[in-house]
Amino acid sequence: MESSSETDRGRSTSAADALMASSFPIVARHDISEVTFLLEFRHPLMARAARPGQFVIVMSHAEGERIPLTIADFDREQGTVTLVIQAVGKTTLEMQQDCQVGSTLYGVAGPLGIPTEIRDGGTVVCVGGGLGVAPVFPQARAFHEHGAKVIGILGFRTKDLVFWQDKFRSVCDELILCTDDGSAGIQGLVTDGLKMAIESHPKIDEVVAIGPPIMMRACAETTRPHSIRTSVSLNPIMVDGTGMCGGCRVRVGDQVKFACVDGPDFDGHRVDFDDLATRLRRYRHEEQEAVEHWHHTCHRAEKAAGETVVSALPATGARS
Repeated sequence: MESSSETDRGRSTSAADALMASSFPIVARHDISEVTFLLEFRHPLMARAARPGQFVIVMSHAEGERIPLTIADFDREQGTVTLVIQAVGKTTLEMQQDCQVGSTLYGVAGPLGIPTEIRDGGTVVCVGGGLGVAPVFPQARAFHEHGAKVIGILGFRTKDLVFWQDKFRSVCDELILCTDDGSAGIQGLVTDGLKMAIESHPKIDEVVAIGPPIMMRACAETTRPHSIRTSVSLNPIMVDGTGMCGGCRVRVGDQVKFACVDGPDFDGHRVDFDDLATRLRRYRHEEQEAVEHWHHTCHRAEKAAGETVVSALPATGARS
């Protein structure tokens, strides 16, 4: 007959196994810059279900915040999903520190949102600015696989921040690289590259732009005089990702839409970018307080750990 201690150990092992089975192992990580990093995690069902343009809601640990992240890539054969993350807030800073190969993500919900509509053939321009370069890649690949002529336009501040150039070359018929300082490609913004593409290709069927709101707005204004269909991917404040909280409201024309269930892709010529900017600034003070509190907590933990190490060292001059 098993003792109570053996039974408790068995229950603990079963609980640990269940936790591992319900979590999502990180199998690759790449630090693109000091603030931008790539995570690849294993989730075969999600990798099979994912489509270009969709996103996931991630919790890095049991007490963590739920944050929306656009899917940057997926590999159905390997059963993996890729995210590219910028450490700008408390949760993403925490993930940058803690999410390493061999660790797990506590929870991932998705894929969520309406996939990007991929048409056959035609000429499509895929524009990515900064972090937006990553989520526009699945669209570029899908358009390429459906027979479209794909023109890629990638924008970065400087050459040291450039990533995935080779991935885009493999799916783009033309690639225009732009940097603010001219250290790689042409000097200028993605709108300068977009103007070049429009001048060189009088018949462009669609432009897909992903990046900071100000960049997407500029792209929409660049294509407006030419009546080129332009879609943008919006990532407003979001809580549940299923349309219940209403936090991700955006104004599109004379309608109010929810980015999580009606998007995230919308007609860039009809998005109210002023309203979007206002909503994105709404919790800036609270976000800054959370970051400062996190830094303070980390500093205290590091100090306590250092004091513990020092107290464990043998006293100077102690006899062996």
